[in-house]
Amino acid sequence: QVQLVESGGGLVQPGGSLRLSCAGSGIVFRIYTMGWYRQAPGKQREFVGSITGGGSRNYIDSVKGRFTISRDIAKNTVYLEMSSLKPEDTGVYTCNAAYYGNAYWGQGTQVTVSS
Repeated sequence: QVQLVESGGGLVQPGGSLRLSCAGSGIVFRIYTMGWYRQAPGKQREFVGSITGGGSRNYIDSVKGRFTISRDIAKNTVYLEMSSLKPEDTGVYTCNAAYYGNAYWGQGTQVTVSS
């Protein structure tokens, strides 16, 4: 059974930093593309960034230079390091694992950027 569990969300002031974690089980981490998505209140879920099995990273323009995705294959965990956070980064951040048509989602963790 595949399970993805996010953690690390919370309330942070603008300009602050957070690190989200996504711990996975039931999948071969090193071959999956691991992605982070977010959904702001009243908006559709959007792609934030991803890291492929080969280690290639991709980000949406609005987070480039501020967010970094990394992974620890030994721990089956992927991270989203977020810095210079803005109020518009607020949302529920969800981890995704994808491989050739198979996709799995975590339950999400809330990130609120507010003063």
